[in-house]
Amino acid sequence: MKSILVAIDLEESNYQLIDQAAMIAEKFEAKLWLLHIASPEPEFIGRAAGPKYLREVLAHDLRDDHKKLQELTNGLKAKNIEAEGLMVQGPTIEMIVTEAQKLDCSLLMIGSHKHGFLFKAFFGSTAEDLMSHTSIPVMVVPL
Repeated sequence: MKSILVAIDLEESNYQLIDQAAMIAEKFEAKLWLLHIASPEPEFIGRAAGPKYLREVLAHDLRDDHKKLQELTNGLKAKNIEAEGLMVQGPTIEMIVTEAQKLDCSLLMIGSHKHGFLFKAFFGSTAEDLMSHTSIPVMVVPL
């Protein structure tokens, strides 16, 4: 195993996922890729003229997310774990699969929050969707 992609949402519960990934990376001397999928820009903002304050809010949020991602990556590096942080915008499943293939990852890791039947019926499960869209092994860590 040479590289592991860990999809994170920058919530407090991700520390547990990152700790598990770090343990595996250390054992296999693998590189960790922390991937955060940022929400895509709303179509009404785009690159064309739009409400300036909305572009500023989005830019501020993206800067904050990037800073958190870098802090997490630096924490891993301080533990002598080879790690890089990536932040991309787009559809979650598609971007995870695309980045994992680009980076030639041997393992995908994601966290799973417990949701009830109704939530899954309306929104589905990211873990299930991910497993049906890739041939790369997926490890789901309960959070």
